[in-house]
Order: sequence, then C-alpha cells, then structure tokens
Amino acid sequence: METFTYYPGCTLRTKAKDLDTYARVSAKALNVALEEPSDWQCCGGAYTTAKDEIATKLSAVRALIAAREAGRPLITVCSACHNVIKQTNYDISCDEDMAAKVNNYLKLDEPYSGETKVYHYLEMLRDIIGFDELAKKVVNPFKGKKIAAYYGCLLLRPSKALAMDDPENPSIIEDFIRAIGGTPVIYSQRNECCGGYIALEDKLQAHKRSSAIMKSAEDQGADMIITACPLCMYNLRKNSGSELPVYYFTELLAEALGVKEESNE
Repeated sequence: METFTYYPGCTLRTKAKDLDTYARVSAKALNVALEEPSDWQCCGGAYTTAKDEIATKLSAVRALIAAREAGRPLITVCSACHNVIKQTNYDISCDEDMAAKVNNYLKLDEPYSGETKVYHYLEMLRDIIGFDELAKKVVNPFKGKKIAAYYGCLLLRPSKALAMDDPENPSIIEDFIRAIGGTPVIYSQRNECCGGYIALEDKLQAHKRSSAIMKSAEDQGADMIITACPLCMYNLRKNSGSELPVYYFTELLAEALGVKEESNE
C-alpha cells in the first residue's frame, strides 16, 4: 500500500466536501492510504509572490515538514492548495534567502530546504498508480460520454514550479478521462481563467469568463465538465448561466471504481 501525507485544506471541509469524500473512497479502492497531519492549518488560498515576507507561507511549510517527518510524499487534491504548497516548496528549494527566513522563524532542529515530494491527486493516478492500471480497476466505465477537462489557472501555472503538465497543451485530465472509459473533449478554453477571485468584486466579468468556458465545451459536444478546483466549480456552476453539468473529477473516479455509494456510508 502506498501511503501519503494528505493535506485536504479548508474548503474541502466546507463547500467542497464531495471533492474530499470521493478522493478518500477512491484512494482506498486503489490501495492508497491518505493520512492527515494532526494539526494542519489553512494554506492561505493564494500564493503571495512577495519575497520579503514569509508569514503567509508558514502553514504550507508546516504541512511539508509534517510529511518529511513521516517519511512520506505529500498529496493534495484542491487546485488552490496544491498551487500554494507546491510553489512554497519550490521557492524554498531554490531561494536560499527565503529558506533561511523560514528556518530562522520556525527555529527548526533540522532545517527544511524543500525535501518533500509533492503530488496532486491526478499526478498520483498518473505517476504512482498509472492510468493503464487505473483502467483495469474500472467497473463502471463512462462509455459514450463526452467529458471536457477544465484545468483553470492553478493546476498548471507557474509551470516551472508546478511542473504537472504542459501549461498550453495539457493532457493529464484527458488521459484520466480515457482511463475511466470516457471520451475527452478538447476545447479552446480548457486552461483559461474562469474569473476566479474576482467573482466577489466583479460578477459581470466572472460571468463573462465562466460562460465563455462553458460555451466552448458545449460547442464541442461535451456532456459534462470536470475540474479539481472548488472555486472553478463555483464559478462554472453559479456564474456561467449554463446548464452543462460540472463535477469534481473525484466523483467520476469513485463512480468508475464502483465505490461512489460508499461515500454516503
């Protein structure tokens, strides 16, 4: 059994419980153990690029240290949490000044310099399980379903730090869709911004962006869209004006593996 230190993040405890619940039951079915740090804190939700402060990055550092102390990789499933933690880890490993500030502040017995390997859940499916092996475990394939992958901003960028896939022409979610028996839909807006954090301040712009994404997928014949981002889910469902169904990728995974009903137990 592969074991990961699992960082769920705040939103998966509130508005995005399905993203978390389906991730957990699916991991169990794939013989993967997800173990939370006992005292994790909010990652902050957005990565600050200011180099002269480290306070907003410390909760991510503590999660990374918890994984190192457990001797395991760290895994996330929320796009925003993954972006913050992966960028924090990358900057600590590349920026000696930032690493020194973090270690001086935390007064660690053993300095942290970015040793923890960080995976997104999708990367775990691709790189640890393998999509070919995942396909063998599917009992309810999405045969005949045209599924559009929506990446958004945070899974792919900045590409050097995230290093998940090609930021302009990604394939990881399309390969996931094939593994669960569906047909991926390629459309022009799949890695464009949904309006993200401006939704509270400028709903008109958020509507413009999210509706463009949904229309782009609809025009290519999509039956549904899947995402890994709670904020994207909110915008696409609430601000787009479209009736095209939007799901977390973990929900389709759980259904494909035949364990979706276990999430209600």
